Amino acid sequence: MTQAPMNPQTKAMLEQVSVATLATALFKRGLRNQVIQDVRPVAPKGKNMVGPAFTLRYMPAREDRNQLIEFRNPKHPQRHAIETCPEGFVLVMDSRKNATAASAGDILITRLMMRGGAGVVTDGGFRDAMRIGELDIPAYHSRPSSPTNLTINEAIDINVPIGCGDAPVFPGDIVVGDDDSVIIIPAEMADDVAAEAYEMTAYEDFVVEQVRAGKTIIGLYPATQEENLTLFAEWRAKNGR
Repeated sequence: MTQAPMNPQTKAMLEQVSVATLATALFKRGLRNQVIQDVRPVAPKGKNMVGPAFTLRYMPAREDRNQLIEFRNPKHPQRHAIETCPEGFVLVMDSRKNATAASAGDILITRLMMRGGAGVVTDGGFRDAMRIGELDIPAYHSRPSSPTNLTINEAIDINVPIGCGDAPVFPGDIVVGDDDSVIIIPAEMADDVAAEAYEMTAYEDFVVEQVRAGKTIIGLYPATQEENLTLFAEWRAKNGR
């Protein structure tokens, strides 16, 4: 399957907005379940993870199929995903919301980073999490987990629709992660959602400044008084926003 890169303008806007703001923009469009639940940064990076999704699906392991010898197979789906995830994409793993065994460890995530991966997300756990946190690649998981994934999971398929932390993820959907959480934006909505969230963020920054100056939120957030919109327009002009 050919993977298309992101619109650079959309990527630049998504790098500057929060997952919370994106969740509101998607809620306006009727989407309520796009935030991946119960995942968090292995270590905060202070900048957003943004990229199209490349997916890996795990299923419950059957013991006769999941011995350590499986890792000798160069086409093993977990290894193959690391070696084929396109540059600039985020590897998203459906680990059945189970961190009993690890979805991957620091060696595989280091390889993903060196190949240009934009990030990695699992609704399970990572082994060697402390080392992954030191890498220059955004990584999100449920919690640290030391046992190999073969203990309970079998990597079974690559770049197919998955569920990750109850969020539906289709290959090519846009993944955004901040220092709180991760959200999935349907690919066909990404340009419009990014533009709206960028505008929302400008207004929210204005509101924070006003509230810190002692202003009430009534009529300000949301903007139900025209005078606040006038003040916002002046603020934008002054701050180049």
